[in-house]
Amino acid sequence: MIDISGIDSHLLINSDCFSALRELPDQSVDLILTDPPYNIAKYSTGNMKFDWRSDINNDLAEWDLAELRPADLVGEFKRVLKPAGNIFIFCSYNIIGEYHRAFDPEFDTFQFMVWHKTNPVPNFRKSSFLNSCELIVTCWNKGHTWNFTTQKDMHNFIESGICMGSERVKDRDGRNLHPTQKPIAILEKIIRLASNEHDVVLDCFSGVGSTGVAALKNNRRFVGIEIDKTYMEAAEKRLSGVKQPLLL
Repeated sequence: MIDISGIDSHLLINSDCFSALRELPDQSVDLILTDPPYNIAKYSTGNMKFDWRSDINNDLAEWDLAELRPADLVGEFKRVLKPAGNIFIFCSYNIIGEYHRAFDPEFDTFQFMVWHKTNPVPNFRKSSFLNSCELIVTCWNKGHTWNFTTQKDMHNFIESGICMGSERVKDRDGRNLHPTQKPIAILEKIIRLASNEHDVVLDCFSGVGSTGVAALKNNRRFVGIEIDKTYMEAAEKRLSGVKQPLLL
């Protein structure tokens, strides 16, 4: 077992999520906030080419081709989550039904949030809707941690631009390192809502560590699991540079 009780900042584990999850103690995590593969790469039409502007990258990484079954996650998520814990999982339209079938019977409440992207990729061909929304599955049991603010603020609808500019982690050639990097603003809002200071936040598909950055900035502890070593090294660099509040 990996002892995470003594973590005062963060722990990154370079492993596949299923192996690493089995090494975490029972009821050791306060919030699971994660962004698994959406399994939509197979629908990609490749880069969109234009005569009058640069290409738009419409490809996801190869890892999104792996078939993820939500039913494979639910058992370990339940085991490592504390009784007052919460689960937030970014997902897509094509797989939300599978999350509902797997998670709804196991928790008192199954809901979802909508993230509306205020700056989605334009639909230059004007042939369909803009892809401006993503879904976030949410699950909890009675007595869960919930920092309710105001009625106006507590809609299950969040607006934010997609991750751009200096927030994007780049590779050595200056290209975006991770194709589905999430904005810190969205992650911070969820973390403040669904956990308390000093709590342990787990992201078992942690990518370049955005959930960890949001957690540390809000005086939470972070455990990240990431199978890709390049992503993990980028995450460690980001997390080591976060200025944390007076802590723990």
